[in-house]
Amino acid sequence: MSPSSNPRAFEVTRRSVFMLVWPIMLASITVPFMGITDTAVIGQLGDAALLGGLAIGAIIIDLIFTGLNFLRSGTVGLTAQALGAQDHAEQNRVLHRAVLLSLIIGVLLILLSGSILELGLRFMKPTEAVSNAVSTYFAIRILSAPFTLLNFSILGWLLGLAQVRVGLALQVVTSSANIILSIYLGLIQGWGISGVAWATVISEVLATLLGLVFVYRHAGMNWQGWQALFDKAKIRRTLSLNTDIMIRSFILLFAFSFFTAEGSRMGEVTLAANAVLFNFFLLTAFVLDGFANATEQLVGRAIGAQYRPAFDQAVRISLFWSALLSAVLFIILLFFGSLFINLLTTNTLVRAEAETYLIWAALSGLFGVLAFQMDGVFIGATWSADMRNMMIASLAAYLLAWWLFIPLWQNHGLWLALEVFLGVRGISLLSRLKTRRQAAFA
Repeated sequence: MSPSSNPRAFEVTRRSVFMLVWPIMLASITVPFMGITDTAVIGQLGDAALLGGLAIGAIIIDLIFTGLNFLRSGTVGLTAQALGAQDHAEQNRVLHRAVLLSLIIGVLLILLSGSILELGLRFMKPTEAVSNAVSTYFAIRILSAPFTLLNFSILGWLLGLAQVRVGLALQVVTSSANIILSIYLGLIQGWGISGVAWATVISEVLATLLGLVFVYRHAGMNWQGWQALFDKAKIRRTLSLNTDIMIRSFILLFAFSFFTAEGSRMGEVTLAANAVLFNFFLLTAFVLDGFANATEQLVGRAIGAQYRPAFDQAVRISLFWSALLSAVLFIILLFFGSLFINLLTTNTLVRAEAETYLIWAALSGLFGVLAFQMDGVFIGATWSADMRNMMIASLAAYLLAWWLFIPLWQNHGLWLALEVFLGVRGISLLSRLKTRRQAAFA
């Protein structure tokens, strides 16, 4: 279809992609720095049990919030498609539904926090010292649930509308406040792991309040036509989309939790070393997410506008540049990773252990780049069933690799299984792209 025959057509160029990417990338980079700062603060205390407790506590929290990340991912795709279709009223209603759902789920999480913690500790099976640290961290962090989920909805809506600079500003506020408060409360005030947890709660509250002020005062949001919020067809589509993404996200976090649990069974030093290196993987993932998130917005808009050239260009441009960036990150981590390890922990045993497995953390971006980009395509297009199914297949490959490699190479085998998981995710989604694209633009 030519631009002249489609009034909703738009052009995707390298410049338009980068105009979306750079604010998203800057915002994404700040997220792992919060985890890195928390690790560095606790690492300065020189206690491997506290560092392991922070790692497990963060995994349990991430398992919850990443499982509920459909409040961001689903909102991006639905908002971008409404933008492409030039349906302004539906853009507003997508956010209103997400905000209401965020509040309900956030309150339920606080009420169920005791049971969630107990299940997490049973699965991870940490030592008593690590378990005590986990309990302290989790009891505080879970209080941020309603605000974290509201942030998901707000950021998803802003990204869907390509309001990426506002999203960047909110993320910078969250990350900056968290880093400053973690250092102040955790080290200067001597609160340790409690201070790190309270820092995150306070920063999430601050970002949520600022986000709500922007959305409802400056973005023209109103409650006109509120009855349409409960349109049965829209609700069914939203629930189906969110359920698929939730299943996919829980499997993803199970894979990461399994990785941490297996490291825990190899001892506190290996657990702590893997926790340090996993921050490198997260940093790589969040940097590459700049292109994946830009792809979500552009693909969703192209689907809504029913304009295939924009879809194809968004996929090609983002995949090329993200692959190039992953290669650069590999080189940086390979040659300078030891310096970063020394910044994150003072424990000499943990430092030596982390350097042994550094190569695997450096390789994670190369193995994962296709998975990150295909996630962006399928989220923006709201092809959630494929995301769910391919994630299940990837988990099966991951567990098979773990079963084969752990007896042979121990922690090396564990990291290799993780790389297999990342690679299969990307390849399996890519295999579905052609069929899905033909059906969407038939």
